[in-house]
Amino acid sequence: MFAKQFRVKSNTVIKGSDRRKLKADISAAFPSLSTDELSELIPNKEELNVVKIYAHKGDAVTLFVLHKNPLFFELEKRLYPTVYVLWRYPALLPTFRTWPPVLQKLIGGADLMLPGVVVSSSGLPDVKGDDCCAVSVVSNRAYGDKSGPPSLPDAESEGQAVSGEECEVDEEEEVQKSVEEEVEEQMPCETITGQACFGIEALSLTKQEEEKGEKGNEEEEGNQDDQKMPQEIMDALLLQCFLHALKSKVKKSELPLLTSTFLRNHMFSCCPSGKQLDIKKSSYKKLSKFLQAMQQQHNLVRVKELTKGVESIVEVDWKNPELRSFNVPEETDVEAATVQEGGEGETPYHPPEITTLYSVSARLEPLFMDANKRKGTILQPAEVRYIVTEYVKKNELVDERNKNYVTINPTLCDCLLEKSEYQEVESLKWDDLFSRTLGRMQECYQVVFPGQAPIKKKGHIEPIDISVASRGSNKKVTLIKNLEVYGLDPAAVATALQRRVQASFVLQPIPGAKDKVLVQIQGNQIHQVSNLLLDHYQIPRKYIQGLEKASKGGKKK
Repeated sequence: MFAKQFRVKSNTVIKGSDRRKLKADISAAFPSLSTDELSELIPNKEELNVVKIYAHKGDAVTLFVLHKNPLFFELEKRLYPTVYVLWRYPALLPTFRTWPPVLQKLIGGADLMLPGVVVSSSGLPDVKGDDCCAVSVVSNRAYGDKSGPPSLPDAESEGQAVSGEECEVDEEEEVQKSVEEEVEEQMPCETITGQACFGIEALSLTKQEEEKGEKGNEEEEGNQDDQKMPQEIMDALLLQCFLHALKSKVKKSELPLLTSTFLRNHMFSCCPSGKQLDIKKSSYKKLSKFLQAMQQQHNLVRVKELTKGVESIVEVDWKNPELRSFNVPEETDVEAATVQEGGEGETPYHPPEITTLYSVSARLEPLFMDANKRKGTILQPAEVRYIVTEYVKKNELVDERNKNYVTINPTLCDCLLEKSEYQEVESLKWDDLFSRTLGRMQECYQVVFPGQAPIKKKGHIEPIDISVASRGSNKKVTLIKNLEVYGLDPAAVATALQRRVQASFVLQPIPGAKDKVLVQIQGNQIHQVSNLLLDHYQIPRKYIQGLEKASKGGKKK
């Protein structure tokens, strides 16, 4: 699961109530842990992180990390210990033993078959279907943290060598270290071995076995080269997109230009196809630090904080030798020509995909507890319907006389009914049940821009707001805000409007709103704004507020 690249969704410190709930869940899942051992794994006063990731196949996984060591992970509502916990508590799970050559096949994704199992004198572990099990190599039980699996011989194989040769612990640690360094580029604080989720991995390779594996490794060398020095590669890609954007996208008339707009609308569009620009994977980590380096080390731009907390590019050195000598990639030359022929002159825009989501509230937490969805968990409407339906079926609440109704039990009563209904309402229709559930959850939304990771936020998405105001001598001006929420560059929108209506415009920072700009253009231009947003940018009408304020025919404005 973790052998390939995964994406970190969030990394937060666990709350006190969630820590207690996690302890209870671990104690229930692994009853062999003593109270002291449980307190050692989940201490009360030390920082414990909850990290949510998406595996390479799209699985949503929750990790619980202590001192940069992943302890447990949750997949499909079930807790599993990581290898680091198993190294420290080898008896936590029923364990099957095998030989190192077999272990290498398991690492590649093969299943453990009976011929590969080393049967001890006490026989095979007593397990049932769907039981969580561990796999270890003969002669090594292990405990410790992510520094590498130590050697701890078991009672039966102590003093014996594997296949007549010694296990080389130093080589194990080198293999383990290389795996960790690769994964840490994806998640700096939380490292998980990519070898196996359920096993106690010793990674004990003999020299003979390593020589046999060299031929197979030759085929993977090309892929490994791509993964070397990921920060240096991302730094180079950043510089390339930066120079490309300055040379072919940014015009002097656009300055000053918000740094966030420059990144979103210019640099991203200059990223070569097949690659993804991610500042967090570079050595700079933040856009501000990257631009600071471009200013101080390369003298390419000058960045200034025009309003508090909002930085803009105020000057570009177009005569800079590095910029003048930069050759725009041929692939994107064609793209630039296509843009110019489009008529509006800005980077091709694709509207984001916007989805309404719902967050589990404190009041509804008991209803979602069986599904292991705690307060704050964000769900899609279909997931909410499924969880509620499963809860009703599990508790046999469907009315036997009329299948369209659900009987109200104490949990549903507390979660969904008003106090005045406690004594009166005994059942609800399915549709009413679902609508009440969604109505008592906190509304959220997800925005997905093409080629970028989804962005989830609480509350309602702000619509693009269009209004008409008077400015001295009763002159009308049209005001537009919240364009940035939909990935639109205010300067580009204002320039396109200026070409259409031949009127001047002004861009003004919005007080108290970070990285947001108000577009002000002369006259009542709501009709033109409407046509531009709906037809050209294809923003859905429901996300635009104020279209009804357009001037009526025959009236002077």
